[in-house]
Amino acid sequence: MNDSYQALVRILLPEGILEYFELSKVVEAIPGLNIYLEEKNITPVEYKDEKLESKGFLPEIYIQDFPIRNQKVTLCIKRRRWEIRGTGEIISRDWKVVQQGTRIAKEFADFLKGMY
Repeated sequence: MNDSYQALVRILLPEGILEYFELSKVVEAIPGLNIYLEEKNITPVEYKDEKLESKGFLPEIYIQDFPIRNQKVTLCIKRRRWEIRGTGEIISRDWKVVQQGTRIAKEFADFLKGMY
């Protein structure tokens, strides 16, 4: 059952999103579905040589996605933030770098990097 569930989720969500985000819940709301995603605790590649500590999440953002069976779909996304140990600098993933190095949809990456 889990493999079937994962296959369905991959088809419904933007391409490549599950490489960086975990599905935390799906809520039927009026007038549609709210799909909640949390960024995985995977160190951003541009900081691979730094000692990072996860410091929770940035404020949740909401993206209107394509409707599913005439249901409005909203992606509710929590992006992770990290602290560089030693400097105390807070960083988040650079979505321009991600978009160039993976299959994540360019439009989705452009949206995320434009939010901050």
